[in-house]
Amino acid sequence: MLTMKCTSIITLFCLTLLLDSADALDFIRANETIRDGGTIVSARGEFELGFFSPGNSTNRYYLGIWYKKIAYGTVVWVANRETPVTSFSGSARVDNYGIVVLNGDRIIWSSNTRYMENPVVQLLDTGNLVCREEKGDHVVWQSFDYPGNIMLPGMAMGSNLVTGHERYYTSWRSVDDPSPGRFSYRVDPNGFPQALLWKDSVLWTRTGPWIGSHSSGNPTYSRNEISTIHFTLNEEEVHYGIDLVSTNSSPITFFMLHPNGDSKFYVWNYQKENWMVFLTLHGNDCDRYALCGPYGICNKDRSPRCECMKGFTPRFPDRWRLLDWSGGCVRRKKLDCKSKEGFQKYSGVKLPDTRHSWYDMSLNVDDCRRLCLKNCSCAAYATADERRGGRGCFLWFTPLIDITGYNDDGQDIYVRMPTSELGKRWKRRDLIAIFWVLTVPFALLFLHMYKKRKAKRKERVKFSSEDVRLNKNGTEDLDLPLFKFTTVAKATNNFSDDNKLGEGGFGPVYKGMLDDGQVIAAKRLSKDSSQGLNEFKNEVSCIAKLQHRNLVTLLGCCTEKGERILIYEYMPNKSLDFFIFDEQTSKSMGWLQRYNIINGIARGLLYLHQDSKLRVIHRDLKASNILLDNELNPKISDFGLARSFKESQTEENTKRVVGTYGYMSPEYAIDGIFSTKSDVYSFGVLLIEIMTGKKNRLFSHPDHSLNLIGHVWMSYKQENLVGLIDEVILKSGDVIEVFRVIQIGLLCVQAYPEDRPSMSEVVVMLSSKIHDLPHPKEPGFFWERKQDKGKYAWRTSKVTSSNQLTLTTVSPRD
Repeated sequence: MLTMKCTSIITLFCLTLLLDSADALDFIRANETIRDGGTIVSARGEFELGFFSPGNSTNRYYLGIWYKKIAYGTVVWVANRETPVTSFSGSARVDNYGIVVLNGDRIIWSSNTRYMENPVVQLLDTGNLVCREEKGDHVVWQSFDYPGNIMLPGMAMGSNLVTGHERYYTSWRSVDDPSPGRFSYRVDPNGFPQALLWKDSVLWTRTGPWIGSHSSGNPTYSRNEISTIHFTLNEEEVHYGIDLVSTNSSPITFFMLHPNGDSKFYVWNYQKENWMVFLTLHGNDCDRYALCGPYGICNKDRSPRCECMKGFTPRFPDRWRLLDWSGGCVRRKKLDCKSKEGFQKYSGVKLPDTRHSWYDMSLNVDDCRRLCLKNCSCAAYATADERRGGRGCFLWFTPLIDITGYNDDGQDIYVRMPTSELGKRWKRRDLIAIFWVLTVPFALLFLHMYKKRKAKRKERVKFSSEDVRLNKNGTEDLDLPLFKFTTVAKATNNFSDDNKLGEGGFGPVYKGMLDDGQVIAAKRLSKDSSQGLNEFKNEVSCIAKLQHRNLVTLLGCCTEKGERILIYEYMPNKSLDFFIFDEQTSKSMGWLQRYNIINGIARGLLYLHQDSKLRVIHRDLKASNILLDNELNPKISDFGLARSFKESQTEENTKRVVGTYGYMSPEYAIDGIFSTKSDVYSFGVLLIEIMTGKKNRLFSHPDHSLNLIGHVWMSYKQENLVGLIDEVILKSGDVIEVFRVIQIGLLCVQAYPEDRPSMSEVVVMLSSKIHDLPHPKEPGFFWERKQDKGKYAWRTSKVTSSNQLTLTTVSPRD
């Protein structure tokens, strides 16, 4: 009997050890544990999970995954890389929230998933560790979403644009220390997304944009006989990933980011039984970001490495001769957008940094050229996708930086230049000969086009000097599609109240559908409107020239029977105030959506202030004038009060102050002085309203008579911003990033215009990860007078989302 009892105890003890080590299993269930020395192995024995000691360490500090069949000990993933176990008491256990790592009884790392009834943690033969319900295949959490320094086939680098989760790679601190090092590889979503390698906060190198089949700067990295790189960009995600080339015997390969920043692809050599470096990324001088500065080209096969583009000269010649090329190059002859200009073609280059570029994948190269010529700020253009003869369009509006040439797999780029810099001019006799050869055909073509145009004249409207005066020196005719009144009336069901979308200072806006199925918004000038023909003309003359993804598109107009109707693209999600000021609908708009809307408005304003042909001051920026398309992309609307500036003009005075109280800057409301900084002030007010979900002028507080701007300013000084921010944002966003955006808003509403940042600076601050922003000074108009509540009935903004009408006032000046 005693012998049988001892045998049972020994058997039970052995079974317990077997369960703890889990050597024969590829998974563990709830409340099962992996202790130091125990492991689980993937089904075919490719990978193993357990505790290990990195480098020359003698103690087991980390839970990780490594190769088992080959290269035993090559670690591909570490769980607790920032919080090592301090003794042999480390263990890993499965609970209802995934897998946790313990140092004794204390949890030092957790996968922190959603609650699972019967969780299972399984190691796959891909090297991926997944958490899932025992009954079902849906993965709740996976290690592939939280990479370290190694990218395995099937992994990706980029962001989920819906959830905001980012997958990026960080080097180890050293071969003995897997904690995050100085280098990180991540996809920057600004402009056209591209993979960037950072050293701390300094951009170290980049791969170049994806141009259809490979990255512009690394063709061999993207196309080889072992693996391929794929790129995905849509409304839900942007990422780069690795796929193995399908063969009878697929190689074993991975990408590693080393502690010194080296980026290499390794392949297992079965014959020599070791890892072989298959590809080295960024292996020469020219891969260092911006080595040659703006408008410089780096060539690894020449000495010195850097040269200026044609028509450019070194900005600092003395430094250039000493091989300091960081200052880059400047034009010998500046662009003035008045004389004729063309493009210099460069072939076989890595395209410039695209973080501040614009792109449209539906355009062809000819469309791209025309768009660039129309915009005086456009510096260059290129085809975005080289496949099938080329499609898509890149436009650059900032100095071209980080260009590498020249190789057979590079891309073509067309740099804007004055005609005088493009080469040999035509001789007089050549021009005369060409003139006579082409005169007759062109004359015949002109007559043909004239007759064709005359036949369609009834379908177009021409605004002459009697209808649209753009300046005092003359007039400009604008051709705009003309809609018949009967067509608009039919589309809107004879301007039925059931089709009415809202009403502003201009008049009512109706939803309609044309015969071809296109949905429109018809904005009809009211006879009782405070705005009139001048505003109608102003809106047509301004917006007809503007093309930007964050500006509403004007489709045409109607002027029959004394009507003044503007036809716009229809925005299915109405205006921004409908979302942020309504207690119910505001719950559907989290941090990511609001942050994208703020960035979109900022880019639209930057285009108006800097990148459009004429500098445009909107003068009535507010929540109700921001329309949202089907994907909640913001579009600035209502240009009836906008004013155009010449390039050299910075501000203007007016006796007729127009705009909306609560959004107008102090210098404009009091002295009638408006500039780009007036719009910056309005943007700051709007930004703070988006973040708080409250209106500036309708805000009230029992403890003081400050408006919303004043309340936010006082809360900022007291370091007590949490109570201001919409609860939806706090649940879905990073609190530090949210506070940072509030700080940017306060910088925009500073009392004096010279203290406010420009929109270009605002865009950089919004897109930058650097948190060290200047402290804002006191805002303007932050003290709200107490009002007769019976007369004004002011309330907190949670109970209303009605449109604020634009006000026109006359304000005397000293």
